Amino acid sequence: MAHDAPQGPAGPTKLVIRNIGLLLSGDLAKPILDADTVVALDGRITAIGREKDVDTEGATTLIDANGTTLTPGLIDSHVHPVAGDWTPRQSQINWIDSSLHGGVTTMISAGEVHYPGRARDVVGVKALAITAQRAFSAFRPSGVKVHAGAPVIENEMVEDDFKELAAAGVKLLGEVGLGGVKDGPTARKMVGWARKYGIQSTIHTGGPSIPGSGLIDKDVVLEADTDVVGHINGGHTALPDNQIRCICEGCKRGLEIVHNGNERSALYTLRLARELGELQRVILGTDGPAGSGVQPLGILRMVSMLSSLGELPAEEAFCLATGNTARMRALDSGLIEVGRAADFVLMDKAQHSPGTTLLDSVRLGDLPGVCMTIIDGIVRTQRSRNTPPATRMPVIVKG
Repeated sequence: MAHDAPQGPAGPTKLVIRNIGLLLSGDLAKPILDADTVVALDGRITAIGREKDVDTEGATTLIDANGTTLTPGLIDSHVHPVAGDWTPRQSQINWIDSSLHGGVTTMISAGEVHYPGRARDVVGVKALAITAQRAFSAFRPSGVKVHAGAPVIENEMVEDDFKELAAAGVKLLGEVGLGGVKDGPTARKMVGWARKYGIQSTIHTGGPSIPGSGLIDKDVVLEADTDVVGHINGGHTALPDNQIRCICEGCKRGLEIVHNGNERSALYTLRLARELGELQRVILGTDGPAGSGVQPLGILRMVSMLSSLGELPAEEAFCLATGNTARMRALDSGLIEVGRAADFVLMDKAQHSPGTTLLDSVRLGDLPGVCMTIIDGIVRTQRSRNTPPATRMPVIVKG
């Protein structure tokens, strides 16, 4: 799912971010890095360390972080895009840009199901998926990387349809269960075809969400064996606790917790994953735009809720929204590692938060203030129009 990083208009670009107060890696194994400087060349991270030990000469963009926190760009693992930065679900434009102001630099489509008059025949299903894949590959709203083109499977599809979709560049399936396929055996067969051709799958979990969807319970989820158990905490209606436990224990696939789901079930899933020693399976999404609207701060809210109410260290909670998703979704972003895409968020604790540090404020349930977003080494936004104001702000010294 890699996106090539464009060079600047005048040639090669070099980004240097120095004076970082706290560097969160996105990696559960080592969520905090001992570094105060990051360097990226042509949109790729080339150095992470102390300023005195890395090459900062020749920067085309130089940012003084002013002691703020640097994290990987946040990833929303579950969105429903339609066309560009517009959603007919809420008749709203610029929802993706608003999410960027909430620190989200990458989005994963769970199906373009809100497309007006969405086709249900096989030709139409494939045409819509290929169109969405092509459109969002060619156009990034506000620079956000939207991985789209996720067909919602129908009973009439055969193996060659999946082969054709993969050859056309489609790498995702929309939520199994939002189309005609709602039984375990058919879902498992088609998920197997998708996997054979390198297409990653997600399943709708819980009660119905939109007209045409239906209940998908633990038996269907376990038999379908999709790569990701979509909104295990319901979208919106969650399964009973005993079924959620069966899913967590009965498969080793991704466990997706979403903002537009049942919060109690989200905390229950988090607790189960920690009991199983499998926190790396947990990823975060919003499931927006949806009936409850667009949530520009949905991922930050999930990080704060899971840390404050789920008693998860804040630095680990950020990993669920970055590195966990990056690895599960085979993305080149989401982790601060040499060679990865230079997608970052600079943030600080909100003004007047009782927390003494950013991590402390998140543990107390506060949202951080987003100061700046960077995608492929290019500054996309500065002070967020959506989050609380940050205590400190970084400064662009050059560029």
